[in-house]
Amino acid sequence: MTSQPLSYRGYRFPPLIISHAVWLSHRFGLSFRDVEDLLAERGVTVTYEAIRHWCRTFGLDYARRLRRRRGRQGDTWHLDALFVKIRGRQQYLWRAVDEDADVRDILVPSRRNRWAATQFFRTLLKRQGCEPRRLITDRLRSYSAAHRTVMPSVVHSTR
Repeated sequence: MTSQPLSYRGYRFPPLIISHAVWLSHRFGLSFRDVEDLLAERGVTVTYEAIRHWCRTFGLDYARRLRRRRGRQGDTWHLDALFVKIRGRQQYLWRAVDEDADVRDILVPSRRNRWAATQFFRTLLKRQGCEPRRLITDRLRSYSAAHRTVMPSVVHSTR
């Protein structure tokens, strides 16, 4: 699977300026108006609406390409559960974070049982393509039960 080159056809500004504006916005968490001011200091007159459009159009693709270029994932995954209310109902937000603080996957099940944990582990492995060397979870029993069925070769520890 080869990635298609980004098409900048129809844009008034060169690809270098567009990519720099998107990078500034996403890398440093700057607002579109702040990016507009930074580009104005360098002599580039562009509106914040154009920057917003560029970020919406190219932002996900840039992030995907950067992640792919970085390549290596962390060998240690931390799994954590949070309680959230969605439309008045209590749900559980499960997320997997690697040692570099990159979020690997998120799941919002309605229950915290072995079946939900198994589904979370399976989708996590399918999306990542490889197993971690070490898995760190809290003391929830459904994590250890799912760990035994899905990833028995991975070292599991609790905090």
